[in-house]
Amino acid sequence: MGRESGIQYRALITDKIDERLINKLSEMGVAVDYKPGIQHEELLKIVENYDILVVRSRTKVTREVIDRGASLKIIARAGVGLDNIDVDYALKRGLTIVNSPNAATYSAAELTLSLMLIISRNLHLHLIDVKNGKWSKGLYHGIELRGKTLGVVGFGRIGRAVANYAKALGMRILATDVVDISRYAEELGASVVSLTELLSRSDVVTLHVALNKETYHMLNDDRLKLIKDNAIIVNTSRGEVIDTKALLNHLDRLWGVGLDVLEHEPPREDWEIKLIQHPKVVVTPHIGAETIDAQGRIVDELVFNIQEALERVRNHG
Repeated sequence: MGRESGIQYRALITDKIDERLINKLSEMGVAVDYKPGIQHEELLKIVENYDILVVRSRTKVTREVIDRGASLKIIARAGVGLDNIDVDYALKRGLTIVNSPNAATYSAAELTLSLMLIISRNLHLHLIDVKNGKWSKGLYHGIELRGKTLGVVGFGRIGRAVANYAKALGMRILATDVVDISRYAEELGASVVSLTELLSRSDVVTLHVALNKETYHMLNDDRLKLIKDNAIIVNTSRGEVIDTKALLNHLDRLWGVGLDVLEHEPPREDWEIKLIQHPKVVVTPHIGAETIDAQGRIVDELVFNIQEALERVRNHG
């Protein structure tokens, strides 16, 4: 594939994204091919023609994709997590990786809060019944979040935003992280504790960690046993952070579980379907960043970071 006159860079977008990104890249003189939903084998065939690869969470940027991308200079992730990109290998190959880590903070935090509220009042069960013509008043009892203890695992931007919302509800906050969070905790009136203490003391446990070797199945069967009876678990980070097969064994004693992420998306295992269909479980289809507001900010932040990366490429090219 040749270069059109005046076109210095070509970009391939492989996942569905706000069309403003296409327009803004075009205004920068970047030729854009938009192929949302492209399959891995086709990506391998055409990636060599592009300088910039833009993905969300669906596309897996493997070592093979990077090797085939002979012209690649920038891998851009529209969103926060980089677990679908072989970051170490890409950096070894001299590629620049950019993302938009700030844009979806409040959308993800609000979804987390929404799941906490839905589960605490069993709203999902009432909504289903009423839509099906059943007046469920008195059938499902709820609990208040006020006065309860929220345990935030991962006290980064999203975790802190959730803590701030929870404070407004009158919740006590416990926090844990692998980095020093004492300054942020003090600002928000949160107590910094170990993961073990957080799990054993919290009425609601919410997860906001990146997926890596240390966090894979962070909540395994042994750690799930530490969590209180009638507690709530919410995960809007990555599905693999919880051993969700083991989670099935704890549902009867928990108040409820809210998941925006699963180990397989879409779910395919029998145990995942069983989990989703359980009346104590609320599942949303990975929509943490799916607000008009967040999508707009993702475009703006990503374009800015791509521009900066291209400047570095030009200066060192």
